[in-house]
Amino acid sequence: MSTISDSHDKVHHARVVSAGDVYAIARHYRFQWEEAQQCYVLLFPEGMIKLNGGAGEVIKRVDGRRSVADIVADVRAAFPDVADIESDVIAMLDLAVEKAWLEKRA
Repeated sequence: MSTISDSHDKVHHARVVSAGDVYAIARHYRFQWEEAQQCYVLLFPEGMIKLNGGAGEVIKRVDGRRSVADIVADVRAAFPDVADIESDVIAMLDLAVEKAWLEKRA
């Protein structure tokens, strides 16, 4: 089992996603709330990736219809007191794309 923790959130990656991009959860993953873990997870045939609160808040908004800009705006509205939240959201989406948890739709 992998865990995406706060330390991973702050790692700076080359930017992969753009504001107009639309992503969906990759076909071989299932995103869900895991009661036993008290967190969101990505399930796949070989195991589970445990997402921290921030990562779960971003990934739960990825639905194959909303753009990256829409997701950023929604997270910003939900957490208005978090400074520089856009870069955190983009970093999480970049990581998820790099790890192939997300597939680009548009």
